[in-house]
Amino acid sequence: MDRRTFVKATGVAGIAGLAGCSGGPTGGGDGSGDSSGDSSGDGSGDSGSDETTTAGSSGPAANVGMVYATGGLGDGSFNDQAQQGALQAEEELGISFNEAQPDEVSQFSSFQQQFAESTDPNYDLVCCIGFLQTDALSENAESYPDQNFMLVDSVVEASNVDNYVFAEHEGSYLAGLMASLLTTRDFSAGAGSTAGDSTNLGFVGGVESDLIQKFEAGFVAGAQAGSDDVDVSTNYTGSFNDPAAGKEAATAMYNSGADIVYHAAGNTGTGVFQAAQEQEKFAIGVDRDQSVTKPSYSDVILASMVKRVDTAVYNSIESVVEGDFEGGDIIELGLDQNGVELVWGDQLGSEIPDDVAEEVATAREEIIAGDIDVPDSPE
Repeated sequence: MDRRTFVKATGVAGIAGLAGCSGGPTGGGDGSGDSSGDSSGDGSGDSGSDETTTAGSSGPAANVGMVYATGGLGDGSFNDQAQQGALQAEEELGISFNEAQPDEVSQFSSFQQQFAESTDPNYDLVCCIGFLQTDALSENAESYPDQNFMLVDSVVEASNVDNYVFAEHEGSYLAGLMASLLTTRDFSAGAGSTAGDSTNLGFVGGVESDLIQKFEAGFVAGAQAGSDDVDVSTNYTGSFNDPAAGKEAATAMYNSGADIVYHAAGNTGTGVFQAAQEQEKFAIGVDRDQSVTKPSYSDVILASMVKRVDTAVYNSIESVVEGDFEGGDIIELGLDQNGVELVWGDQLGSEIPDDVAEEVATAREEIIAGDIDVPDSPE
C-alpha cells in the first residue's frame, strides 16, 4: 500500500481576515485552541490581507467561505485536511477563500449566517466542516435558500446543501486489523514496541456520536478479525481539542496493557501521541498522515486512517466553479473511491512486517469487493 501524497501549497499569500467584510465573521480561534480574536489563518497563526485572490485582476473564479470544526487549524488532522482542499482549489481553480475558526459549537450558526449575508464579497459557497454543524445548517439552509452550502460528515436535506459522508468504518477496520496482528507478536520500531502476550488495544474518541462510533466499530471489527483474543478499551473524552484528556485516556490504556491506541479525536489525539512516546508504545493517527503533520511523534505513529476531507472540499468548490453544483446530493466516499485509506507511518511504515501489510492489503480488496461487511456502529 503506497503512502498517499498530499497537496502542499507553498508561497500562498495571507488568507484574508473577514473583519470589515459586510456580514463576514469577526472572531474565532487561532488553531491552537486559544481564543485570539482572529477570524482567520493559514494554519500558522498569521493573519493575511483583505485580498487573497489568485485569479488576477478579473477577480476570483469563486468566493468560498470555510467554517471549520472546533479545534481550529493546526490540528494536523481534520481541519487542516479540509484546508488543503481549499488551498488546492485556490491554486488550481483560481478561487478566493476566507476562513472562520469557531471555538464553540454555539458559534457555528453565526459564522454560517455571516458568510451567507456578506455582500463584500458575495460567497458562492460556504463549506461547513464537521457533523456538529448539522443543527445550525439545518436552520440556515432554510433561511438563506439562495446560498450554496456543503457539509462534511453529516446530511442536511435541503436543495441548497451538498453533503459529503465517508466510510470511516472501512478504513478503521484496516487499522484494527493491523493493530491486532502486531499486538499479538513481539514487534519493535522507532520508539515503541509490542509484547507478544498482549491482547489489549485502545480507542480514544472525541465527542461521542454516531459518526465517531463508526471509527470505533470498524476498529473493533478489524481487531477481532485479526485475533479472537484481542479486546479493545474505549474512552470518549467529550472534546476534539483537549490533548490533556487524550493523554490521560491513552496513558490509562497503556498502563492496563494496551500497546497500540487509535484515536478519532482531532487535536485531542495529540495527547495520545504524547502518551505513546512516554510509555514507549504505539499509536494510530486519523484524518491525515499524522506521522507527517505531527513529525515529532513519527517514531510512535504506525499508520494513519486518512479521510480525504480535502477531496470533498475541492470537489464541491469545483462544482461551483464549473456551474455543476446542484444541491440536495449525498456523496459517499469509501475505500472504493479512495475517500478513506490506511497510510503507513512515514518513519515506521517500512518496519511493518510484510505478512501484516499483505493481510491488510487483502482485507482492503475484500471490503471493496463486498466480501467483508464492516459494521458502522458498535455492537
